[in-house]
Amino acid sequence: MMTMTLLNETHDPALRSWVMSANPENADFTIQNLPFAVFRRRDTNEAFRGGVAIGDQILDLAAAAASGALSGDAAAALQAAAGETLNALMALGQPAWSALRLALSRALRTGAVEESQLAGCLVPQAVAEFAVPARIGDYTDFYTSVYHATNIGRQFRPDNPLLPNFKWIPIGYHGRASSIGVSGQSFPRPVGQTLPPGASVPVFGPCKRLDYELEMGVFVGHGNALGEPIAITEAEASVFGMCLLNDWSARDIQAWEYQPLGPFLSKNFASTISPWIVTLEALAPYRVAFTRPERDPLPLPYLDAPANRAQGAMDVQLEVLLQTQAMREQGQAAARLTRTSYRHAYWTVAQMVAHHTVNGCNLQPGDLLGTGTLSGPTLDQAGALIELTVGGKQPLTLPNGQTRTYLEDGDAVVLRGWCEKPGAARIGFGECIGTVLPARA
Repeated sequence: MMTMTLLNETHDPALRSWVMSANPENADFTIQNLPFAVFRRRDTNEAFRGGVAIGDQILDLAAAAASGALSGDAAAALQAAAGETLNALMALGQPAWSALRLALSRALRTGAVEESQLAGCLVPQAVAEFAVPARIGDYTDFYTSVYHATNIGRQFRPDNPLLPNFKWIPIGYHGRASSIGVSGQSFPRPVGQTLPPGASVPVFGPCKRLDYELEMGVFVGHGNALGEPIAITEAEASVFGMCLLNDWSARDIQAWEYQPLGPFLSKNFASTISPWIVTLEALAPYRVAFTRPERDPLPLPYLDAPANRAQGAMDVQLEVLLQTQAMREQGQAAARLTRTSYRHAYWTVAQMVAHHTVNGCNLQPGDLLGTGTLSGPTLDQAGALIELTVGGKQPLTLPNGQTRTYLEDGDAVVLRGWCEKPGAARIGFGECIGTVLPARA
């Protein structure tokens, strides 16, 4: 069971805000959430700056800092959050993040004396545009879903779908950070070499098996010095928060290029994240025990700790929706393809950080870790089309009669994430939307 030490007054489900749109039970951005982003008003030359979501509004952190509404450690953290990226805030560490979160919670509550100073610092989300919230120096993509690994392995190795190292080591590879974009990203279909079935010579051209990957992103906070590992007991103190992540994948390009060094052009053309980073502190009510089947090996000591066993997993509800170009033109809403939960991951956030740094690798503020595709135990919880369509052999039929094995030009993929349960306030991640454009000539 979750220990109560993670909970504090900011998690009280009875809290209400003077920003009325934050108070409905189905709101993503309740006062118990307070996620961070970087934004400006759309169609302006304003500087990008930090913001916090409250209901359908954004608290402009640069304006809030200028108002003088906060003081002490919270004011210093607020100033760090007011710049064009959140790296300076991330670098301050967990005590500063917590102080700012508490001060904002108190200032946004019904009856707060700060209302008169902060009411003028609100910007409607409807008029905002967002940027990637941090300067991402490095990006590492993990492979933490045993169900995804098994589903994929079964297509290539029916007799031995799961490689023996998966249950011992958090598998990951280093990806490219420059092509990570924020929700709303559109990108041309990737091109590259593929080897057609039965052919002995590769061809060059547009990807024919373009896929999405339902993931969560983990933003690193203060990090560690080169050569100094982060112990699993300290790992979560180095994590600023989490977002939604679609790590698009060109399956046919990957099949030809990935041996012996792994994915390259099949993964570096685009990755899309949601604009809002939900802090680990906000997710405290949704901690659950980290468990494994009894027959599975226990993690090695550097990947194991009592707190990780007791509350290392998180029950974040996740879904994938698809809207084709025809659906958009006909005014039809996106159709849900998948519903699952992050609680099914085989490795936790703390284990990812501990393993990443155990050899002395230095993480830095703003680095991004991907969880890998988050598939659940049944096929309707699969986090990628390659699983849902069994490698393209079983096409999906959408409500309007269109079918899909892989993504087609004009398709928009929508990821959503949220936490909810009786006795706790809803915590939402918003949406992560990306659209496939035709390949460049």
